[in-house]
Amino acid sequence: MTKAIAYARVSSKEQEREGFSIPAQLKLLHEYALRNHLQVVKEFVDIETAKTTGRQSFDEMVRFLKHNRDCRILLVEKTDRLYRNLKDAVTLEDLDIEIHLVKEGQVISKDAKSQTKLFFHLFPQIFNVMARENQVHAMNQVCGKRRSRVSSRAAHRSDTETTKLSARLKYTRKMPPS
Repeated sequence: MTKAIAYARVSSKEQEREGFSIPAQLKLLHEYALRNHLQVVKEFVDIETAKTTGRQSFDEMVRFLKHNRDCRILLVEKTDRLYRNLKDAVTLEDLDIEIHLVKEGQVISKDAKSQTKLFFHLFPQIFNVMARENQVHAMNQVCGKRRSRVSSRAAHRSDTETTKLSARLKYTRKMPPS
């Protein structure tokens, strides 16, 4: 059997209580491994946000993959469970591993098409901007004009994030093809 590792994450204890449970994610990953003749040799679990770098188990997982060249498959429920920032996406790409996004039915590897890699690396960034915009919209509907100052500041933050993302996309397009 081919060796693999499993990674599960929730953003908070509250999110775990709301049904994004670690045991459910791990069960899904182990069932997938069994169906695909993979042996899960180690599990990594984080209960913290993936918007920024520095998650303890994520960093341990990266070290494990660097030192265990016989294990090149990472199983994860879906993209947003693995990363939501560009630096973590690039870190994983540099490891030359296969990332199996079980619920999304995708495998990202060095052999994946460029547009697939680009989509799965930029999707978390785009998702964060869209989520912020949705929060502002919902806040406006619920709170009405009482919150107009707060929502306008949040909208400004969204505009700033969108500008940053646009700059990243332009930079990505200028890079020579690999």
